[in-house]
Amino acid sequence: MHTPSVDSPPRPPEHRAAARLSGVLALCSALLLVLVAVGWYPLMTLDDSIAVTTHRWAVDEDGITQTFRILTDWVWDPWTMRIVAAVAVVWLVWRHHARWTAVWLVATCALGTLLQQSLKAAVGRERPVWSDPVDSAHYAAYPSGHALTATVVCGLLLWLLHRYGAGRALWRTAVTVAVVSVAGVGLTRVWLGVHWASDVVGGWLLGALLVALAVTVHQRWRP
Repeated sequence: MHTPSVDSPPRPPEHRAAARLSGVLALCSALLLVLVAVGWYPLMTLDDSIAVTTHRWAVDEDGITQTFRILTDWVWDPWTMRIVAAVAVVWLVWRHHARWTAVWLVATCALGTLLQQSLKAAVGRERPVWSDPVDSAHYAAYPSGHALTATVVCGLLLWLLHRYGAGRALWRTAVTVAVVSVAGVGLTRVWLGVHWASDVVGGWLLGALLVALAVTVHQRWRP
């Protein structure tokens, strides 16, 4: 007769779900990275088609373009997102005395920054080049740092709100803001002609992967 080991309690459903999601996201992220790195023709063609179309719209719709520049440079900028994360760290320490979780949040955000910069340097993908640019950006293109950072910060904060029992109104508001921010920052980067569409998708995938891995770590090793 088999006796369950008391030293290995069953993992909670949330832990298993996060671990499975991490595997799927890792596979998708790796596949897209390889396709971008080797310059897979169908993907490059799709990126170019989307970029040409959105750039034409950006030149024609000056009002929308200026609004998108404000949103991407101030509201959804990676440094703005890091400030939001810093506020959450203060909240965790001050209201809940959750120092381990605060350090976990800081470490995950820092890892996101390190990951994006390392991949940019390794892949070295050129950004779109236009004769009539509407905006500019520095460093290599893949992955989008704006998309990755927004996904990491919004994903982690949503999970923390869920974990600490946010009320229904706050939860719905937070989900709406997070979805608009993550989707919106990707749209603005492509619209402004500073990223290819696959750069943004890569940022989303890698950001979601970091969130899933961070949740797995938190569930397994939190004191």
